[in-house]
Amino acid sequence: MAVFVLDKQKRPLMPCSEKRARLLLSRGRAVVVSQVPFAIRLKDRVDGERQPLRVKFDPGSKTSGVAVVREAVDNRKVLTVLMLMELVHRGAQIKKALQQRAGHRRRRRSQNLRHRAPRFNNRTRSKGWLPPSLQHRVDTQLAWLGKICKLASITSVDMERVRFDMQLMDNPEISGIEYQQGTLQGYEIREYLLEKWGRECAYCGDKDIPLQVEHIVAKGLKGSNRVSNLTMACQACNQEKDRQSLEIFFATSKALARRLKANKLSGPARLERVLKQMKRPLHDAAAVNATRWALYRALCATGLPVSTGSGGQTKFNRCQLGIPKTHALDAVCVGEVDVVKDWQKPTLVIKAMGRGSYQRTTLNKYGFPRGYLMNAKKVHGFQTGDMVRATVPTGRKAGVHQGRVAIRATGNFNIQTANGPVQGISWKHCALIQRGNGYGYHQTPAVR
Repeated sequence: MAVFVLDKQKRPLMPCSEKRARLLLSRGRAVVVSQVPFAIRLKDRVDGERQPLRVKFDPGSKTSGVAVVREAVDNRKVLTVLMLMELVHRGAQIKKALQQRAGHRRRRRSQNLRHRAPRFNNRTRSKGWLPPSLQHRVDTQLAWLGKICKLASITSVDMERVRFDMQLMDNPEISGIEYQQGTLQGYEIREYLLEKWGRECAYCGDKDIPLQVEHIVAKGLKGSNRVSNLTMACQACNQEKDRQSLEIFFATSKALARRLKANKLSGPARLERVLKQMKRPLHDAAAVNATRWALYRALCATGLPVSTGSGGQTKFNRCQLGIPKTHALDAVCVGEVDVVKDWQKPTLVIKAMGRGSYQRTTLNKYGFPRGYLMNAKKVHGFQTGDMVRATVPTGRKAGVHQGRVAIRATGNFNIQTANGPVQGISWKHCALIQRGNGYGYHQTPAVR
């Protein structure tokens, strides 16, 4: 993974290799600016040559891929991967916290007031308003673009933006519940179905084979084209099922039973899974659709040139180049790409953790207090979220533990390391590496 480099006046230069960064640090020519992502500042150099760098985004509902690539000077479609990152969003936690807060307020109001005048009609929202759980996804990606721009000379941005609403273009009169239950607005159906059904045949479980879009309830039996009635099936299952119902197909098909046995799967359990997946809500797809334009407008507001590509184009590039599917490598394949070099790199996983809570009272399931948290934000100079290195000389926990710390009033902290949590580490053994910034970090090995 590349190391970000700043000059003497803290202006970004071209990233260097880890080996070169170690040499610069050991010779005293550089100092560490940031541990994650790792960045150094040169003591004896001002300005230097720069090549065009590009940040690529693959926005997702729960996890977004980010890639920093260098473009070839003679051909802009030849990319060299410098860094791979995955942003893990916390939209679900934000939504849950807001619902919990609303419940607590509702209980207090009903308990303390005999009557409260309705005020639903005087709550206005600005144009383009997004719920906090969705706005968080946009803000997180924008914040990390800003962080990267401070550490590298970024010249342009790419993002995956799904295509226009083909359903509305085909049928301009569609509206209301028919619209909501029809084809997903602005989403590529095949790619969504592949994600929903795990990129395997929904019936027999075969993987790494060509899959076809299949109607669970056949159109001949008045089945609809709604996404909830579509699945992915191999050619053998698709042809054999034909117009049969799911129950009859699983009960009578001997060929399906043989394929299930070969894949060590149970027929009744597989049938139950298909029926359950049919009713799976479209929350993730809705989140992607709701935030795609907001993210695009936010990126354009940065002043950097922004290019977009479709999900189908990303998948085509990835398949043509023989690159495995991950969120970060999907980001590399966004837009126009001919050649990708050095993509086999470890991925930095960045998880949004938040910066704590103002709520100092813990409540039971009925909303009544059951305990109180300490008011102090720091204990012995440490606060929750700081990156620390604990060197424990003796005892069961002897060794070096590095990770994100969770403070306790007793002075015995918990440290979230790459190998799991380590509890009860005294503050006397801890050394600060980097102040908490609301994110947790760990690195995954390179995909081969």
